[in-house]
Amino acid sequence: MKFEVTILGSSSATPIFNRNPTAQVLNINERLYLIDCGEGTQQQMLRFDVKSSRIDHIFISHLHGDHYLGLIGLVSSMHLNGRVKPLKLYGPAPLLEIIHVQFKYSETVLNYEIEFVPTDASAPQVILENQDIIVESIPLDHRIATTGFLFKQKKRLRKIIKSRVEELNIAVEHYPTLKRGEDYTAPDGKRYKNEELTTDSEQPKCYAYCSDTIYNERYFEQIKNADLLYHEATFLHNMLDRANKTFHTTAWQAGQVAAQTGAKALLIGHFSARYKSLVELLDEARSVFPATELAIEGTTFQVGEDMA
Repeated sequence: MKFEVTILGSSSATPIFNRNPTAQVLNINERLYLIDCGEGTQQQMLRFDVKSSRIDHIFISHLHGDHYLGLIGLVSSMHLNGRVKPLKLYGPAPLLEIIHVQFKYSETVLNYEIEFVPTDASAPQVILENQDIIVESIPLDHRIATTGFLFKQKKRLRKIIKSRVEELNIAVEHYPTLKRGEDYTAPDGKRYKNEELTTDSEQPKCYAYCSDTIYNERYFEQIKNADLLYHEATFLHNMLDRANKTFHTTAWQAGQVAAQTGAKALLIGHFSARYKSLVELLDEARSVFPATELAIEGTTFQVGEDMA
């Protein structure tokens, strides 16, 4: 089952040095989920061959412009390109008002419905569940109401050992119960253990997206043991005072979060425009948590892949 994240934007408040504001796209079993939508996201989607027609869910972490100012343009383009299927949008409650004002004064009536799910920055919520995943909001600690998002795969059914079931002439109608882990009793009364006829599916994986936040252990338990953790790392640790003042995290602290929560791998992003080179940020995070990579735009990371 495919589970990967492609980075579309990794800058903080302003686009600079060929870095765009925050945006990522998750591919989970060939379904696309957009996380944040900073200015220029549409251009990045074109650049990296991400088709907006395949996106049915958009998650906005908070209402600072570098995380949502590309949204109106993207929603408008979907309309102009003839979209008719609904779009699910998750974000702070005032986001819906912003969208309504934009389209009110442009006298635009969308061809499709926006199904809006407000997030709550005070407590975790399950905001989406489908056949592949469960998505929870992660309350973070930023200057305004902000959530991250936790994407958790569901456990898949067991896999039939085709050669074995064909050898025993097991009828197809028994496959669903075998996949659910039940044993099989043949017409002659002989019982076959499920382990003889099926193999277990892969262990489900999870991706934790921690947008803008000051270092605060209150969200650590929820993101524990993530297969891949994305965490903002706006500044080097020598600018800790600035990070605290602006409710952001340093690269060293991001490494600490990964280490303390037992993450298997860490992506850092949301880099301050002051850094033309990102090497120092990477080195600082790796000094605490070696399995760290930079969220470089255009790069795709496999959730669960070893980065050590």
